[in-house]
Amino acid sequence: MNIPTLKNGIQSKMIKTDRLNMHVLFSGKLENEPVIFLHGNFAAALYWQDLMLSLPEGFRGIAPDLRGYGWTEDKLTDATRGLRDWSEDILSLMDVFAIDNAHFVGWSLGAAPIYRILIDFPHKVKSMIFIAPVSPYGFGGTKEVDGEPVFDDFAGCGGGLVNPEFIRRITEGDRSSDDPNSPRNIINTFYYVAPFKAIDEEDFLTASLQEKIGTEKYPGDSVPSSNWPFIGPGNWGPLNAGSAKYMIKDVPDLITVQPKPPILWIRGDKDQIVSDLSIFDIATLGKLGFVPGYPGEDVFPPQPMISQTRVVFEKYKENGGTYQEIVIEDTAHSPHIEKPKEFNQFFHEFLLESK
Repeated sequence: MNIPTLKNGIQSKMIKTDRLNMHVLFSGKLENEPVIFLHGNFAAALYWQDLMLSLPEGFRGIAPDLRGYGWTEDKLTDATRGLRDWSEDILSLMDVFAIDNAHFVGWSLGAAPIYRILIDFPHKVKSMIFIAPVSPYGFGGTKEVDGEPVFDDFAGCGGGLVNPEFIRRITEGDRSSDDPNSPRNIINTFYYVAPFKAIDEEDFLTASLQEKIGTEKYPGDSVPSSNWPFIGPGNWGPLNAGSAKYMIKDVPDLITVQPKPPILWIRGDKDQIVSDLSIFDIATLGKLGFVPGYPGEDVFPPQPMISQTRVVFEKYKENGGTYQEIVIEDTAHSPHIEKPKEFNQFFHEFLLESK
């Protein structure tokens, strides 16, 4: 495996579970409380190294490459199951190490399997830390704060809407910076606030480029629709699994689940990926005139992702749970990388309180 050199204190292992062989990073002592880190789309476990090494005394880090990403065995994600393939992979990994429960950290799409684990096995979750999390209603295809579907067939979300030039460049392992669609430029433009660049930029890019590409992988398949933008989510791949079509039905269970572990929600104030006006939402692009035929904001408004998440977490609180929302200024989609000192003040305090 062409894994970059890891930082002192991080171990890399291939772990055989009863579902697949997972590449996993580890930090800390075996007897310490586990914190399981789940990366998002176009990322991998390698992005977590500094956060894992910063954990307070008494905690250990476990960061897998999720199915379809990094150096984990290449197996398909059945989108019709929502993110159950991912959540069940994580539960199998916990079984290997006889972990009864853990603190979970989910970044972007990596929040979705945590929602699922919470619903199915709430006793497995000690606390949840969400970093720029995907809306509980999924990414795209809904409107209003209650996640109302724009169309019955969920046109406007899923794997069919990803820029094919970006996909081509991932397939070719492009490391250039000469085009806005290059993987390097996508990371530097949307994960961070310019002119910030990560010290580990090269290793992050290497890890992201391990993403498995194909119509049944990333970005996934699609189906035609009679509704603008005339494409709907298919049955395979992580973007379809994280679409409204397969996530929306889980929200009532997420709100009413018992017991309710505490939630810490941290986001950047300049996030363009998960926001109420996401530049990756086809409705936003239509509104801005980049996609022809846009039916108008009265028909298909941009998804209010932040507002939807807040309303769900408020209902979670009304039903006996707790949550905190922290906004870190002058950061984008990766506040834990851009401002680790400020991020860790909230993160560490929350972990220690939840221990």
